[in-house]
Amino acid sequence: MKSWIAPFLIAYCAVTTGARGQNAPDKPLADCPKAAEVGQPHMLGLWQADFSGLWQGATLLLENNAHYTESFSGAVNRDGVRTKVAGDVDNGEFTLEESADGQRITATWSGDVVEGSCGREIRGSWQAADGSPARGFVLRKQPAR
Repeated sequence: MKSWIAPFLIAYCAVTTGARGQNAPDKPLADCPKAAEVGQPHMLGLWQADFSGLWQGATLLLENNAHYTESFSGAVNRDGVRTKVAGDVDNGEFTLEESADGQRITATWSGDVVEGSCGREIRGSWQAADGSPARGFVLRKQPAR
């Protein structure tokens, strides 16, 4: 006889707290760009890099490029060792040049924005300039703090 109380309370709480579904109609679709729509603003922030066959990853901080508005620049941190980077993303294609001394390119990153990742994941290949074998990488954007 009291079996109606639980569903009633659940419905009452949902109505009084304004509960909505996860895909609320007022949430703009622009929050999740397609891979080809990802641009420089989406790239800015902190990223975590994982490399195939290596236990040690890296963090990348990408910021506005002071000289080229459509590009980004920043730094890679590998366990305290920092290098400089500069790159861009165009039509879902990601390119990044890395330099240990700020003068010569010591590695290149090339990859693609993963479709359905809302511009928060990139997969590709990292190649050192010294000719050592290329390594696959996955970049994942970290939440803003």
